[in-house]
Amino acid sequence: MINGHDLHFNARGAVRNDQGKRRLAIIGNGMATCRLLDELCARGAENRFDITVYGEEPRGAYNRIQLGKVLGGKEPDAIITKPPAWYAERGITFQQGVAVARLDTARKRLETKDGQIVRYDVAVLATGSLPSVPPLPGMNNPDGSLLGGVFVYRTMDDCLRMRDRAQPGHSAVVLGGGLLGLESAKVLSDLGLHVSVVHSSATLMNSQLDPMAGEMLARQMERMGIFLRLGRTIETVEGDAETGISAVVLDDGRIMGADMLVLACGVRPRIDVARASGLPINRGIIVNDTLATEAPGVYAVGECAEHRDRTYGIVAPAWEQAVVLADVLSGVNPQARYRGSNIYTRLKVAGVEVATMGTMQPELDDDDVLEVVEQRKGTYRKLIMREGRLMGAMLVGNTDAAASLVQIFDREDLLPRDPLQALCDPGALAGTNAADRQVCNCHKVSEGQIRDLVAAGAVTFEAVAAACRAGTGCGSCRPEVERLVTLRAAQPAAVA
Repeated sequence: MINGHDLHFNARGAVRNDQGKRRLAIIGNGMATCRLLDELCARGAENRFDITVYGEEPRGAYNRIQLGKVLGGKEPDAIITKPPAWYAERGITFQQGVAVARLDTARKRLETKDGQIVRYDVAVLATGSLPSVPPLPGMNNPDGSLLGGVFVYRTMDDCLRMRDRAQPGHSAVVLGGGLLGLESAKVLSDLGLHVSVVHSSATLMNSQLDPMAGEMLARQMERMGIFLRLGRTIETVEGDAETGISAVVLDDGRIMGADMLVLACGVRPRIDVARASGLPINRGIIVNDTLATEAPGVYAVGECAEHRDRTYGIVAPAWEQAVVLADVLSGVNPQARYRGSNIYTRLKVAGVEVATMGTMQPELDDDDVLEVVEQRKGTYRKLIMREGRLMGAMLVGNTDAAASLVQIFDREDLLPRDPLQALCDPGALAGTNAADRQVCNCHKVSEGQIRDLVAAGAVTFEAVAAACRAGTGCGSCRPEVERLVTLRAAQPAAVA
């Protein structure tokens, strides 16, 4: 008996429990695991595998993209996607609050940090990513813990601690002008704090946006009452162990009073378990088109996985990988292969609509660029074209055309002869129609699918979301889904 289960071995040496199932261990309980479990259960894989999920946090899976809701005052349940009862109802063992140290891939044993040794047949590493935390002088107490008022913005517990500290009239400095940094800045500002964002680049979200788009986003942030210190870094943190942080010192010598310092400096793939297990790693855990690592029976998905020399820091590729891996492991489609993902995002960045896809800048001399700037509105739209086809797009403040542009980008259709029509009239794109228009990028849900669900009786957003998941990923498409549901539900049924 190991870990409470009676085990025996078949003729090939594979571990089986007393029900004859193979043992599947999933390390990590983030958004990639959440989707993988859904896909496995949809294929009946729980009848083939005895599934155990190891999650370091002492709670069920939640939507990390929507952590701002918890920071803003919502209860944690508002973003929980799989409470512990969900696992139990499906016969899945959930080891919450249990961290995995390493895999012995030769003997197929899993070792946890609390001393458990468990046998497995198949293991999936879904360890996600870790926040990048700069070693700022003065940031830590003598015991190495963070000074009071200094927070890393990454987990549910981080948000709950930040919320307890935040008080109207206090001052907060956010280090990092990426998505998470701007989101936390907006929420803290809405809570009544004086908020400044310090960002080392001259433009916000410089990894996703070009300088003009970053400038437009900056204008929107400043209109919200948030102060920006661009092209600056923090040199030291002032404070003491008794009272916590009191100020930060910038690289230009400016001293800024601070009751809170939020570190949102980006993330990197989490590969510590893979490294300890002797798996091939680069920036991430190296996998092939089946999401398999070099070690037999060990796979990796999500932000921790490196496929064809590429890692992805957004959720949509993780979900695409989960579909492929579920097909392979369940046996429903053993020939399924992951070929990489087209990168496009549509998000609300601190309340500002932002959409990007493809390349950020022209790459060839013959590439053409169309830019539309509305200074007073603070909106920016840009298309990068090659031989009449869309190579990239960037939209800030006005993303009405995003769904149609994603469709033509994916299908490599020709743009209209006058490309400006693609920005002004979503229906102008060649070969498109309203039913095909992709409304939810995260879950690949079209307007036609939403229409069909409403016609079948799903007349609320909640009912549509439960049926197709639209609006439950990053959440940016929720207003559009709600609009379509309301519009379609109000129309009289067709008379036969």
